[in-house]
Amino acid sequence: MLRIYETSLQLVAALRPIISQISRHDPDLARQLRKASTSVPLHIAEGSFARGRNRGAKYQIGCSEAREALACCHVGTANHYIPPLQEEVLALFREIIGTLVVNIRRG
Repeated sequence: MLRIYETSLQLVAALRPIISQISRHDPDLARQLRKASTSVPLHIAEGSFARGRNRGAKYQIGCSEAREALACCHVGTANHYIPPLQEEVLALFREIIGTLVVNIRRG
């Protein structure tokens, strides 16, 4: 299992209050953020035990979901539902996305 799995769980926990704030203004955006962020550790776990191309595909989906979750946060900020993300949360996103990109490229 990639060590980034634990980081992805930290991200899910860090996003919980953000999802709550967004849901007061836009329940659909909050639901999309919840689904995308939850999908990240699930795909990391699946990819960790997959073989060949399937492993890269799972990591690719996990990476895409992390980018979608980040975009949901940016949309929430643009709509003034939430303040800009704290550096600690941004660092979690960067670590997860960066690690998954490296693993995808390794094939």
